[in-house]
Amino acid sequence: QVQLAESGGGSVQAGSSLKLSCAVSGYVLRNCGMYWYRQAPGKERELVSSISTYGTTTYADSVKDRFFISQDNFKRTLYLQMNSLKTEDTAVYYCAADLQLTCTKYWGQGTQVTVSS
Repeated sequence: QVQLAESGGGSVQAGSSLKLSCAVSGYVLRNCGMYWYRQAPGKERELVSSISTYGTTTYADSVKDRFFISQDNFKRTLYLQMNSLKTEDTAVYYCAADLQLTCTKYWGQGTQVTVSS
């Protein structure tokens, strides 16, 4: 059974950095793309960043040039380096991946990031 597990969240002050990790376990036949989403209180879940199997990345305008997505295929781990954090970055961050021959979306359980001023 495929599982995604995030780690690295926490409480920091504005201007700080955090690095989130997402470890993929289980048997994976195919990786169609990986993502970081976030959901702030009272708001809808939004796509923060994505990375394709070819390494092509996308970012939400709100995090561009501050957040950087990467993956280590050998370790089967997805990362999100978050720099210059702002209070508005406070949210639960979720890792997601489109896996297997059907590119089914799998989700992690989420990790809380809290940024205080």
